[in-house]
Amino acid sequence: MIHMDLSALVDFHYVVEAGSFGRASRDTGTPKATLSRRVRALEQSLGLRLLERGHQTFRLTEDGCTLFERTRKLVREIDEVGQELASGNTAPRGVLRVSAPVLFATTFGGRLAAGFFLRHPQVQLELVGEDRYVGLVDDGYDIAIRINPTLDCELVGRCFAHDRMLLVAAPGLPPPPPVADGGPPSITAVTMLGAARPALWQVEREGRNWQVAPEFKLRLSSLWMVRDAVLAGAGAACLPHSLVRDAIEAGRLVVWNDNAEAPVEVWALHASRRLVTPKVSAFLSYLVEAFPDRRM
Repeated sequence: MIHMDLSALVDFHYVVEAGSFGRASRDTGTPKATLSRRVRALEQSLGLRLLERGHQTFRLTEDGCTLFERTRKLVREIDEVGQELASGNTAPRGVLRVSAPVLFATTFGGRLAAGFFLRHPQVQLELVGEDRYVGLVDDGYDIAIRINPTLDCELVGRCFAHDRMLLVAAPGLPPPPPVADGGPPSITAVTMLGAARPALWQVEREGRNWQVAPEFKLRLSSLWMVRDAVLAGAGAACLPHSLVRDAIEAGRLVVWNDNAEAPVEVWALHASRRLVTPKVSAFLSYLVEAFPDRRM
């Protein structure tokens, strides 16, 4: 087992962020020779060269870059916890990075960010909307908001809201009538690129229940595009209630099926093996308060 000196790791970060040993010495008040000795001791403990030293400057090696990027967030949190304990102030503070799906971030992100900032002004919140699967440690996030996540031992969190999927269409697009023979009728459908495409949809209209076979003629890169195509009469689609609620209430879309038996769970996850800092705890609590009935 490798025993890494955390103080040496912190000094390594000071030096890298400052860009030179001299500047790091001036910023921290630590003698330049002490910083150099600690970084060399860190290299020796790891058996790796982290810096290529020149006469006036240095260059990070590939191993040095990896160590710096992988431990940046941990060092920042250790520093924040130390400052909080030293000052006796455990109020949430520092940078909080949150990843969320684009739909969630666009629909709720601005309101949530403003409310959280007004409550915790010492936290600098960075809420990033992206649909890729991010790694919390590798990508430098404190929290990831995910839809129906597969939980593992590396992550913990809580479900703070639910949504549901609706099969919707424009009022002018009647569903095909049920047929007794020849298999289920087909219907033009719209979906998001990469989404699962079921072989059959269940339609419930005016007390009748039957199956239709969706023909996915349009595959679009965002749920907003799917919704707008459906509003324009291009076909039917399964979409989140939170996205189509207003259009349904305005009569611009009709519901062919409410798939209530397959709820959409929205979770906020964080790394279980890292410190749960006050800023993370505060944001998790705020999310729960922001959705008191747990519905989006």
